[in-house]
Amino acid sequence: MTLIPNLKQRYHQEILPKLQKQLAKKNLLAVPRLTKVVVNVGIPKSDRSKLQVEEVKQELAAITGQMPKLNRARQAIAGFNLRQGDPIGLSVTLRGQKMFDFLDKLCRLVLPQVKDFRGVKLNAFDGQGNYTLGLKEQIIFPEIDYAKVNYVHGLEITIVTTTTNDQEAKALLAEIGLPFAKEEN
Repeated sequence: MTLIPNLKQRYHQEILPKLQKQLAKKNLLAVPRLTKVVVNVGIPKSDRSKLQVEEVKQELAAITGQMPKLNRARQAIAGFNLRQGDPIGLSVTLRGQKMFDFLDKLCRLVLPQVKDFRGVKLNAFDGQGNYTLGLKEQIIFPEIDYAKVNYVHGLEITIVTTTTNDQEAKALLAEIGLPFAKEEN
C-alpha cells in the first residue's frame, strides 16, 4: 500500500509543476497559488445568546483547528433589528499547513458525505479568482459529535488565490481535488 503524501507536499511537488505546463507559464512563480482559506459562520438574531455563540465558537474551533474571531456589528441597522456591537458572526482565516490540512479534509472526507452530492458549483467564483462554497450543515465534519449538537447551522468557506482569472483558479482547485459539478450542455 502506497501512502498518499499530504496536500502541501503534493501541492509543491506535483500540482504546481503540472499547472505550470497546463497554463503555459514560463516561470513557476507565475502559477496561481493558494493564499488563504476563510471559514465564516453567520449568527442569526434569534441565536445570539452567549451560550449559543460559545457553542458555535467551539464547533468552528474543532473544525478548523484554530480559535475563531467574533465579528460584531459596526453600526446599528433598525431594519434588521441590529444594534452596534451585537455579535453577527464568527470567522477563521487559515494559512500555511492548517489551510492545506483543512482543504484536504474538505475534499476527501467532508464533501463526499454530502447527501445527493454532484459536485460544487462552477458559478461560485467571484471574478477575481476566489471561490466561495456554502455548506448547510456543520455536522458533516468528522470533528462534530451529532449527539452533542443543539442546533444545526451552515458555514461559508472562501478559498483565496493569487490569480485574478477564474479559469486559472478553477484549474488550481481542480488539481487540489475540489470536485466540480459536470457542465451541463
